[in-house]
Amino acid sequence: MTIGAGIGIANFTFEDGNGFWEWVDLCDNGGVDSIWQSDRIIEKTPNLETMSVMAALAGGSKRLKFGMNVVSMALRDPVLMAKACATIDVLSNGRLLPAFGVGSALSRDFTATGRDTKGRGKRTAEGLQIIIKLWSEDNVNFEGEHYRLEDATIAPKPVQSPMPLWVGGSAAAAIERTAKWGTGWQAGIENAAQIAPVITAIKRRTEELGRKIDEDHFGAGFSFRFGSVDDPVVQRHHAVLEKRLGKQPEGYSAVGGVDEMMTLVEDFHRAGAHKFILRPIAMGVTDMMEQTQLMVEQLVPAISAMNSS
Repeated sequence: MTIGAGIGIANFTFEDGNGFWEWVDLCDNGGVDSIWQSDRIIEKTPNLETMSVMAALAGGSKRLKFGMNVVSMALRDPVLMAKACATIDVLSNGRLLPAFGVGSALSRDFTATGRDTKGRGKRTAEGLQIIIKLWSEDNVNFEGEHYRLEDATIAPKPVQSPMPLWVGGSAAAAIERTAKWGTGWQAGIENAAQIAPVITAIKRRTEELGRKIDEDHFGAGFSFRFGSVDDPVVQRHHAVLEKRLGKQPEGYSAVGGVDEMMTLVEDFHRAGAHKFILRPIAMGVTDMMEQTQLMVEQLVPAISAMNSS
């Protein structure tokens, strides 16, 4: 089992594309395990489109793995998604980490793209089955409530065999989807106490189904900043998080030094997480580079050292 640290981005905090690629180079050469892009479409805050970022990273990085955190499957056609993922995996020599969820019923992405929120769980379940089949089988046939395939094949298949398929979500239906089809599970904006029963439930259900998900394929994430809680960027971040959660955002971020961050890492690890998506609380390319450099120099080695303890 290995413990690893990737870096997550939601808002496009860079002034331009040059700043983004400067940051990617730092991650690629600094020992960061992976980059994870959040999936948001309709929003005033600048965000990049997830699958476009995956394709760009396939050519714009050499070592990094990269994944979606997590892509809303109910918004997307599963055949096109299977083909896109396979293409990106081939062109990156097997570095894609596909991760899928249902998507929030409150998201404006559904109405803007003409998709109904009703039935999104069923569409996701059918979509995941189709994707898995297209990645690994020829002449796929599928008859569902929302999708139908007859003798469908994609080529080339992904380089990774079997292809990873991480699932997000903590509801009972998400636990079932993970247990049936997932090779990993990724938490959303949740604290350690919230993910512990989810991981336990997934393990119990996979055992009942005669499947197994590797112990180190359970992930969690939190925001971090080397600095002070009085920093204006931290105050803004906590205000947004508190509004979203409806409560004080304790246990969802770590601010201070590496000790404060490792305390939260260890909390999540005790809850069953082995992979971490760390999201810098930063604004602008200079700030983002500084926070990522500190992560590379201090936080990544501390997390890696847990593998030998």
